[in-house]
Amino acid sequence: MSTVIAFIVIFGALVFFHELGHLIFAKRAGILCREFAIGFGPKVFSHKKNETTYTIRLLPIGGFVRMAGEDPEMIEIKPGHRVGLLFDKNEHVNKIILNNKDKYPNAVVVEVEQADIEHSLFIKGYEDGDDEQLKSFAISPTAVLVENGVETQLAPYDRQFASKTLGQRTMAIFAGPMMNFILALVVFMIIALFQGIPSNEPILGELTPDGSAREAGLKEGDVVQSIEGSEISSWSDVVEMIQKNPGETLEFLVERDGNTVEIPVVPDTREVENETIGIIGVYSPIEKSPLKSIAYGFEETYTWTKVIITSVGKLVTGQFSIDALSGPVGIYESTSIVAESGVWYLMRWAAILSINLGIMNLLPIPALDGGRLMFFAIEAVRGKPIDRQKEGMVHFIGFALLMLLMLVVTWNDIQRFFL
Repeated sequence: MSTVIAFIVIFGALVFFHELGHLIFAKRAGILCREFAIGFGPKVFSHKKNETTYTIRLLPIGGFVRMAGEDPEMIEIKPGHRVGLLFDKNEHVNKIILNNKDKYPNAVVVEVEQADIEHSLFIKGYEDGDDEQLKSFAISPTAVLVENGVETQLAPYDRQFASKTLGQRTMAIFAGPMMNFILALVVFMIIALFQGIPSNEPILGELTPDGSAREAGLKEGDVVQSIEGSEISSWSDVVEMIQKNPGETLEFLVERDGNTVEIPVVPDTREVENETIGIIGVYSPIEKSPLKSIAYGFEETYTWTKVIITSVGKLVTGQFSIDALSGPVGIYESTSIVAESGVWYLMRWAAILSINLGIMNLLPIPALDGGRLMFFAIEAVRGKPIDRQKEGMVHFIGFALLMLLMLVVTWNDIQRFFL
C-alpha cells in the first residue's frame, strides 16, 4: 500500500506542477482556462473555482489545461434561434439560455436576428410578443451559455489562446516543462539542506557495520592526515589510495580529539567493471550549508538533465531499443524499489522523474509541448501561423501514435515485471 501511495503522490506532484506552469502563465496572458485536469478519462473529482474547473481523472497518464480557443468554441447562436436572456445590474446579458427556457421565468425570450459572442459581444433580435421592434442587447464579457442546465462561460476572442502574442503563447506552453525543472531543483535543494551534501574534506563519515574501517578501529570524524606516508589533503585522495590497494595493509595517520593516531587498515576487495578495487566501508563526510545546498541543487539538476538528454539521444540513434523505455507500470515498479530505501531516495527519484518529464515534453513531437513549440518556431520564421486545422490534424495523429507507443511500452513493462 505504501508503494501505491508513493506512486500516486509522485505522479500527482509531477503532473500537478507541470500543468500548474501552463495554468499560471496562461492566466497571466489573460487566457480563459476552462479546466485544469490531472489524468485523462472519466472524472473522479471535480471542483470549480472562479473560471476554472479543477478535475482528477481516472487514467494516470498525464494531465492538461484546457484553454479557450485551443479547440473551436462549441456553441454557436444563429439567426432564428430562440434564446432566453438574463441580465446583470448593468443591464448586460450575463446568461444566455439555449433550451429549457421555461425553467427561467425571469428570462427575456428573444428570436435571434444577429449575434456575435466572440468579438462585438451583442445579440439582436425580437422579443416574444413584439415582432416589430428589433432590439440589441450587449453581452457581458463574463456571460455564460446555459444548455441542459450546464453553464459554459463565453470566451471573447481576447480571452482565447489564438488572440495572444507569439511570446505569450510560447511562454504558456513552455511553462509546463519549465516547472518540472524548477520542481527538481527545489527537491534537490531540500535534500541537500536536510540530509547534507558530500564534502571533499579528508574526514571519515559514517562507517558501515561490517567494513574493514570499523574492524581496524577507525571512527567517524577521524581526520586523515596521511596514508602510507603520503600526505592526504582531500577525500578524493583517501578514495584513490584505498581503491589502488585492495588487500594491502595501509598505515592510516589520523587526527582524533587533538591526538595523532596510527591505525593499520586492510581494504576489502570488490570487482567493479572487471577491475578489482579496495574498499574499507566508510562514507564521505557530510556538511550542511544553505548556500551550498542551492549550488548542489543546480549541479544535480544540470547533471541529470545531461544524463537524460544523452540517453534520449542514444534512443533516437538506435543505441537503445524501445525495451529501454518504461511506462506507468515500469515507473510504479521502480518506485516500489526506491521506496524501500527511504524517503530521501524517493524524493531524489521524484526529482529525476520530473527532469525526465520536462525533457520528454520538450521533444519536437506532435501533441507534446515540444511539438507545439515547434509550430510556434515555424510561425516566427514565416511571420504567420500555420493553418489551425492542419496543425490540429498533425497533433491528433501525434497523440494517437503516442497512445499506441504507451500501450506497447506498458505491455513490455507487464511482460518484464509480471510474466
